[in-house]
Amino acid sequence: MWQSWLDALLAALALPEYGLSTVFVVAFLSATLLPMGSEPAVFGLIQLNPSLFWPTIVVATVGNTLGGMVSWWMGAAAHRAVDARRKDKQDQAAQSNPRVLRWLQRFGPKACFLSFLPVVGDPLCAVAGWLRLPPLQCAAYMAVGKFLRYVVMTWLLMQAAETGMQWWGGS
Repeated sequence: MWQSWLDALLAALALPEYGLSTVFVVAFLSATLLPMGSEPAVFGLIQLNPSLFWPTIVVATVGNTLGGMVSWWMGAAAHRAVDARRKDKQDQAAQSNPRVLRWLQRFGPKACFLSFLPVVGDPLCAVAGWLRLPPLQCAAYMAVGKFLRYVVMTWLLMQAAETGMQWWGGS
């Protein structure tokens, strides 16, 4: 069901007809816990319209950061729900100290810089919310990491595409 809904949404927002709005939506959704990547949409739009390099990077960064903040909010909401159901707060403290949580608490919002990483980045945002790390600081670190990822990944994809075109005898 979800796959058909997602396929229909992506078809409705197909490039290049909607361009930057498509990049925003795809970047936003890919930063939640949905298993998808936004780099192909970013790269595709830039390949179709190279003059949109920086606007596309910025729009993707904003969408991806806002999606990360949705994950942060979901983590914070889950923590509040668990707190409301638990009667013994000491039991909560005893169960909330695995190594990863201690690592995140030690680094604080700076750990959200790593939200750009595949597989662990999205859950990292949710755990930051669970730990109630300051949301604005988390968003700032997320944005920097995601911005750098988009710049580096897009540049690498452009280089690979150019090399491939030269190899195949294209211009």
